[in-house]
Amino acid sequence: MMMPFSSLIHHITAITGNAQRNVWFYTKVLGLRLVKLTVNFDDPFTYHLYYGNAQGEPGTLLTFFVWEFLNRGLVGAGAVTAIAFSVPLGALSFWEKRLQKEEQSGLKTCVRFGEKILVFKDPDGLILELVETDHDIRMPWKTDEIPEGFAIRGFQGATLSLNQGEETEKLISHVFQLHKQEEEENRIRYGGKAELSGTGLDLCIDPALLPAHQGRGSVHHLAFRTENRATQSSFQDKLIDWGLQVTPPINRNYFYSIYFREPGQILFEIATDPPGFTIDEPLEKLGLSLKLPPQYEGMRSEIENHLPKLAL
Repeated sequence: MMMPFSSLIHHITAITGNAQRNVWFYTKVLGLRLVKLTVNFDDPFTYHLYYGNAQGEPGTLLTFFVWEFLNRGLVGAGAVTAIAFSVPLGALSFWEKRLQKEEQSGLKTCVRFGEKILVFKDPDGLILELVETDHDIRMPWKTDEIPEGFAIRGFQGATLSLNQGEETEKLISHVFQLHKQEEEENRIRYGGKAELSGTGLDLCIDPALLPAHQGRGSVHHLAFRTENRATQSSFQDKLIDWGLQVTPPINRNYFYSIYFREPGQILFEIATDPPGFTIDEPLEKLGLSLKLPPQYEGMRSEIENHLPKLAL
């Protein structure tokens, strides 16, 4: 099972419309590491950008498909509508000042389940949250502008917006063995052990919420962690027994993935930890050059000529 991990989530993939602006915001403003510069395996003439911590660990990985032609997405039911990162206790004042300086939109603070949270949006309108915690020991990426004592550690959790949550709750409690922890108005929190970071899923239930529309600034899918292909196969069997349509395992070079839509129509993935991001470049050089899956190496010149040049 996944819960011995420090994070329930393997990665979250969202959509951006501008690769250079995206790289600037997540590396310069938020201080994440660009851990992999590659292409969309199903659309190789577009970038797939991976950001994470110093080690590029699962549980810290926010990735982006770059689709310039898409309109701005609309928040609604059937989508992941907010992504939460953990920061050390006392770090929010630093981040509030930093994001104010960068004139980030949607900036506000709130308290939820007793946690102090800073909410803001990225340049495409993706809703992000910073949550203070005192027990996240994951190693952050170090930058000149963000002291290690304030730096982002990894995912704290994610918010799922749904018209009704009963079947989704059954799925995440029975198949993923998450536990209902707290309720606050229309928000229900599921998670693993309280002392672990990155194990929270918040379900926001609103029968009147209109369907989400995917586009720039919206989440494409949410990927959960599993130890290896054997445990992934076990999950696949459980999901099929649950009556869900699940893809065969797909080789994503850095992990193997299976995909399915949960009852609320959010696209879920279960991804293996191995083989990891050092399979095609050493740890110290992660994200410094374009890496292509083997099936596209013969097209490298054509792909490189098509992709916009990035200042890293």
